[in-house]
Amino acid sequence: MKNIQLLILLLLSCLALGQNKQFLYEYKFISDSTNKADVKTEIMILNIQKDRSEYYSSVRYASDSAQFSDYQKGINSMPSGEALVSEWVTKYPNSNQLFHTTFLIWDKYKVKQDVELNWKLTNEFSKILNYDVQKATTEFGGRKWTAWFTKEIPIQDGPYKFKGLPGLILKIEDSTKSHTWELKGIRSNQKEFVYPDLKNYRIVELNYNQFVKKFKNYRQNPTADLVGQIPDQHDSNGKFRTSAEIIK
Repeated sequence: MKNIQLLILLLLSCLALGQNKQFLYEYKFISDSTNKADVKTEIMILNIQKDRSEYYSSVRYASDSAQFSDYQKGINSMPSGEALVSEWVTKYPNSNQLFHTTFLIWDKYKVKQDVELNWKLTNEFSKILNYDVQKATTEFGGRKWTAWFTKEIPIQDGPYKFKGLPGLILKIEDSTKSHTWELKGIRSNQKEFVYPDLKNYRIVELNYNQFVKKFKNYRQNPTADLVGQIPDQHDSNGKFRTSAEIIK
């Protein structure tokens, strides 16, 4: 937890609003519904650009940036392995279309999805980071969500796939508190943002329905895509093993 607090302090800005802005959220989530006491935490970044927003893990970004820097120097390094969230979301202003990039086994999936959220504004108000916020609710992905947004930051965006309120979403959580995002800081970024592309994954572009089918097949048989990918070989003890044996 100390490392998370230190990371938050390092990422906090003086709250000056530059042309390009990065909003830093603490994301708390329960990955195993049978163990609700195990709450994981990751610092996520919502990077606002002129023509789009990018949402991604700060830890994954740091790891990919380090790998990319090494690659340019001719060094083949490994990822840090500390990131808990290995996905990112690209959204566009005045559009319901977004791209959700995620991973299954050895492939990177870029999923096109149309998301239109039906927000209901309430007359409840509060404060987050000294911003006046208003409560709104919606349903998405089979969950009920409560969001707090501020008109003081006139950006109709938020973490993950959430957007469409008349101001930035500073906090949002589902009714079971399995997923919670809360803004912890803002910083300006004067450079045009480009996520480092390591070109170490095959990119598969799908629409949302195609990905849902793919994901369900993956849950039923996680090793299906490995068939033909791993050759027959000898293990570290010199024992010969077929591809099917290794996959099993």
